[in-house]
Amino acid sequence: MRSLHRYLTAPAMALLVFPLVTGGGSAFASSHREAPFITEMPKVDGTDFYFFRSYETGKSDMVTLIANYLPLQDPYGGPNYFTLDPEALYEIHIDNNGDGKEDLTFQFKFKTSLAGGNGVTLSIGGKTVAVPLFNVGPVSATDTSNLNVTESYTVKLVSGARRSGQSADVTNATTGATVFEKPADNIGTKSFPDYASYAAAHVFPITIPGCATPGRMFVGQRKESFAVNLGTIFDLIDAPAAVVVGGNTAEGRALAPSTIADKNITSLELELPIACIKGTSDVVAGWTTASLHQARVLNPRATFKLPALEAGAWTQVSRLGMPLVNEVVIGLPDKDRFNASEPKDDAQFADYVTNPTLPALIEVLFGAAGVTAPTKFPRTDLVAAFLTGVTGVNANGSTAEMVRLNTALPPTTKGMQSPLGAALCFVNGVLTLSNPGCDPAGFPNGRRPGDDVVDIELRVAMGYLLSATDAPSGQLGFTDAVLQDDSQFDAAFPYLLTPLPGAGT
Repeated sequence: MRSLHRYLTAPAMALLVFPLVTGGGSAFASSHREAPFITEMPKVDGTDFYFFRSYETGKSDMVTLIANYLPLQDPYGGPNYFTLDPEALYEIHIDNNGDGKEDLTFQFKFKTSLAGGNGVTLSIGGKTVAVPLFNVGPVSATDTSNLNVTESYTVKLVSGARRSGQSADVTNATTGATVFEKPADNIGTKSFPDYASYAAAHVFPITIPGCATPGRMFVGQRKESFAVNLGTIFDLIDAPAAVVVGGNTAEGRALAPSTIADKNITSLELELPIACIKGTSDVVAGWTTASLHQARVLNPRATFKLPALEAGAWTQVSRLGMPLVNEVVIGLPDKDRFNASEPKDDAQFADYVTNPTLPALIEVLFGAAGVTAPTKFPRTDLVAAFLTGVTGVNANGSTAEMVRLNTALPPTTKGMQSPLGAALCFVNGVLTLSNPGCDPAGFPNGRRPGDDVVDIELRVAMGYLLSATDAPSGQLGFTDAVLQDDSQFDAAFPYLLTPLPGAGT
């Protein structure tokens, strides 16, 4: 580690010893800018986490994990676009023994480089001058020589505790390489005449330490996978009550466009053999985090390679498992604390789950239309949905906020998936597999891209899993009026769609 001492006065050094935890904030999109501190660091802002039994043909013995970062990317966001933070540690954690602690952690580290070390240059009037652009000509899967900026990354698998466990490299199963190339963002069709093929060349077969069966990996930009009527939700759910509670059909849930449908996202995707990640139980849990060094010194003579000097212990600043938890469950004073916390310590947030405020707020907004919040406390139904898993489905013995997946349940093929997932497997809180639309392979048993988690969680919050006595409005079709389903995604890894181009369409 490079020493900080020669850069700092004693008072400056004292100021650098700080925890990366501060006050609160709110949001509703799935962890897009969900807490105030993370808004200052979009490159490490986790937005969505997916964990599902792979439904690509011939891959049902695999699970897919997708961690999305860097929210609300405008496709035209040049000239620097959306590289990930080379000073950050991005992690995907797996708990396979039900103790709320990671047993396997995939750690991603990124590096951003200029072509030739100092970038592409031109001879201008007898002087050699570096160009200001990300690329200087078309780029393809077979010819990337026109890229001025490249990203690469390494991945390690840590067995045991994330900071003290046994670490080994994930390698390219074909070449044995430990360094992987990340595709550049989709600048436009002139720069990338065939971006889909270019990106596909960055799907790598991987050798997973301790696993005899190879997996696959993709890291790169994708089209935003989340769908929500964002502006309307933020504005005190500014929609007629008939719309908000009228979504019991696909038609009733498709009244508004997703306001983030024109954005892109950056995805870290893994396809892993089930046999290599599960423990003694079929239920496996997962979540994603990002961490930064505890100290940063800004370079007063910043360069591309050294804009700042960073050192100190890794400090977690972003955490995401179940969608929407930090947005609509955790109270404003504790949102940044939640981002810095670990699932094993979630007892500190229990009151937000057992005595939630969101249903009361919805009643205030739509009480005139007869909407009533559940009256049962503590909300043990929400504890099961968010903190323990459902008995007989995906409970794993722990009380911690994670995405839990029962790997023994077979995947549902694309085109047959219910956007309301496993929620429709319950009738008045009773598991009823014969209920029309029941899809046990869907959220909250894991999470697939096509699961409409906004509608599911609105309904569960308002008492869908409770009796009519405890939740008079529990069976209403609460919706944000934006339809999300499996038709919006591909049938094969990496599942999420090709990112939108910045120009040329």
